[in-house]
Amino acid sequence: MSLDQHISRRFIDACGQEAVLMEQSECWTYGYDNSKQHTCPDLVLLPTTHEQIVASVGICNEFNLPLTTRGRGTGTTGAAVPIQAGVVLSTERMNQILEFDYPNRNIMVQAGVLNSEVQQHAADKQLFWPPDPSSADYCSIGGNLACNAAGPRAIKYGTCRENTLSLRAVTGAGETIHTGCATTKGVVGLDLTRLLIGSEGILGIITEARLKLSPIPQRIDTIRALYNSSHAAIDAVVSVLAQNALPYALEFIDQGSLSLIRQHSSLGLHADAQAMLMLEVDGLEENVATCVEAILAAAKNAGCLDIQQANSSQQKAELWAARKALSPALRSFAPNKINEDVVVPVTKLPTLLNELNALSKKYDIAIFNFGHAGNGNIHVNLLYDAEDAIQNKAAKYCLDEVFNQVLKLGGTLSGEHGVGIAKRDYVSKEIDATTLGVMQRIKQQFDPNNILNPGKTLPAIARNSSAET
Repeated sequence: MSLDQHISRRFIDACGQEAVLMEQSECWTYGYDNSKQHTCPDLVLLPTTHEQIVASVGICNEFNLPLTTRGRGTGTTGAAVPIQAGVVLSTERMNQILEFDYPNRNIMVQAGVLNSEVQQHAADKQLFWPPDPSSADYCSIGGNLACNAAGPRAIKYGTCRENTLSLRAVTGAGETIHTGCATTKGVVGLDLTRLLIGSEGILGIITEARLKLSPIPQRIDTIRALYNSSHAAIDAVVSVLAQNALPYALEFIDQGSLSLIRQHSSLGLHADAQAMLMLEVDGLEENVATCVEAILAAAKNAGCLDIQQANSSQQKAELWAARKALSPALRSFAPNKINEDVVVPVTKLPTLLNELNALSKKYDIAIFNFGHAGNGNIHVNLLYDAEDAIQNKAAKYCLDEVFNQVLKLGGTLSGEHGVGIAKRDYVSKEIDATTLGVMQRIKQQFDPNNILNPGKTLPAIARNSSAET
């Protein structure tokens, strides 16, 4: 539907003429995210202040309009797609760094500030914000928080939840709330900060965040290890995590992915290698060598074929070249890809990889696996041709079984990509009905008219149809 002039005028009065887009040609690009799903919104808001968002939420409640908040649309699950049309609120113009408290190692920013901008600002004082998703150059802090996006550094430094001190947000009822505090310790009240982070905009709209910063390490060394089997590689992961020198990152690549890399690059990887680990070790200049020595000892086992260490920029680039060659190789393999970021206990990874190999054969669907092995967070990539009816159907059945296996192993269906639309219908496989009921009541408490991102993240709640339209 298109919104009548009266409603549009209310938004213009609240946010300003230049902050309201109404033409379909202008709104079109705000209807998709990296899931490739699309619904064109009826109207787009580009606010610059918290107060404008409060007013906009009030208007949406008054006229029972669905409201979808988006950052830069880098998410892969459809969480930013306005599936019921209505209003999209983009935080892209809320891009101000509000305060940099260097002595206390934190920074307060608006939700639209890019991850990379925070890193650049903090780097001037030899600090950084640990969450580093692969889209860090162009994803926003608000989007990172909405999905609890983390990246490889989470193994040592934690996710957004561990690196956010406080939030300012607008609930679905249009109320302003302040969560958390400016200190790293605090237990007064309920932890609404961690509740809002990862909630994908179904409870409230985060407008400001105070982020906890960490010192940039003096030195980072890179290690690449090749193994004769995935089991040997995961045994090495378990051994590395069992000793005191914790790596900065610990990434895994499986046999199929290595084969693909060999086909699309001239890198001289060991011919018998069926799995690869990439590790990074950080810390003080005088301590890193000792930590690397301990990690090398833990990573070397009977299945280790080759292990190399680098501390210069050129050497690091050479070791990471194999990992960087994987993404373009995947794009050339098949026209369509389902990329799921499942998590299992680290010791269950060999079993999961065996099951994934069996499912690949059962459904004749290519499956390539890589990801953050130190957290048990594996990106499972199903590659297929959606135009082929048989493959398209097989991929959906295969995905269902992938999720069943993950849950059977005590895992979870998403580590950092979130739920959105893509996994919404699988949530009840992981969360029991009683617990889901509590979550739905929390949603209703924050958003009584169910206007915020309806139809996402949790099994559907009927929207209030009695409000005036």
